[in-house]
Amino acid sequence: MGLVDIRVLQEDQITAHLGDVAALRLAVFRDWPYLYDGQLEYERQYVATYRDTPGSLLVGAFDLDHLVGASTSTPLEELSAEFAAPFSARGIARDRVLWGPESVLLPAYRGQGIGHRFFDHREAHARTLGRSHVAFASILRPDTHPARPPNARTNDAFWQGRGYAPMEGVRVEFEWRDVGGTEETVKQLQVWWKAL
Repeated sequence: MGLVDIRVLQEDQITAHLGDVAALRLAVFRDWPYLYDGQLEYERQYVATYRDTPGSLLVGAFDLDHLVGASTSTPLEELSAEFAAPFSARGIARDRVLWGPESVLLPAYRGQGIGHRFFDHREAHARTLGRSHVAFASILRPDTHPARPPNARTNDAFWQGRGYAPMEGVRVEFEWRDVGGTEETVKQLQVWWKAL
């Protein structure tokens, strides 16, 4: 491993790295706790939304020319109304929130401060856009899940150390096919947030 270069990808760079980011997402999310069995072409189309949506952010972590991590953000108003409802109920307009769908990093590069740098970029971007809050969601899996590794741990301590907290009683749902599954099933994700 060399020195990891972390940088915001501009439109042409996102286009050039669509396949790399898509493959990275597939690799990281295939592991616990997401167990996501995705498709490369769908992922390429998904990643392209960060190039095509005003106000979005894609940060890449590179070891030489090899993409080893990525972090994304998008204005909350670009998402469905169900995402905005918990914020609206608290008097926060959707155009005041930056949503962080994911930060993915290959295992060999974890524990080196890259996650902090991803969040630094996300929070700086939120401030640039005049946002008052940053939010994201993390999957909820039972401790008794048969695919849970014996040494599994959450990122809760990391997020709490950055000032994030779960939004009490606020969860969102997504559907995907688990590794080894035959059909998509509904997953519950806990929403976390932070006031800037």
